[in-house]
Amino acid sequence: MEEKKSELANRNPKKANLLDHHSIKHILDESISDIVTSRGYKEDARLSNVKLLLGTIIIVVALVAQFYKKKFPENRDFLIGCIVLYVVLNAVLQLILYTKEKNAILFTYPPEGSFTSTGLVVSSKLPRFSDQYTLSIASADPNSISAGKPVHLTKTVTQWFTKDGVLVEGLLWKDVEALMEEYAGEKKKKK
Repeated sequence: MEEKKSELANRNPKKANLLDHHSIKHILDESISDIVTSRGYKEDARLSNVKLLLGTIIIVVALVAQFYKKKFPENRDFLIGCIVLYVVLNAVLQLILYTKEKNAILFTYPPEGSFTSTGLVVSSKLPRFSDQYTLSIASADPNSISAGKPVHLTKTVTQWFTKDGVLVEGLLWKDVEALMEEYAGEKKKKK
């Protein structure tokens, strides 16, 4: 693990535009994902794959409707069917985003060799016009017997960035590891 820390420290420093809320959140989210995966958690990309598949189908339906309308303008039933399918698939995609993904930046499998049967959901919030970044770690399956209580950390982003916008990864690493240890401790207390 010490190797990972020094490896991250030797890379080019990550720099954010401190006036751009999205830039700050993106750098923090990316760094936190790196930290969590370096601790033995593998990313679970199944939900992302489902979203990509649905998005591709939506695009294909839209293209078929667009070009079919130009070639066969008299066949309205097919065009109406494409529009209905397009709307339904978009609604399904939005439902997935709203119910499953929420503010998640990373879904993981359980670490290899672990006795837990559930991975993690790492999520974050950085409200507009605020410097308060909230990081949450919860179980990917909250109903599992091995699920721990969700833990949260809220800090000002100014504690992790220099005034030039360079991320101080060591401080962020320390805070994220402490939160992961807190989650592991809550999970042990629950049993």
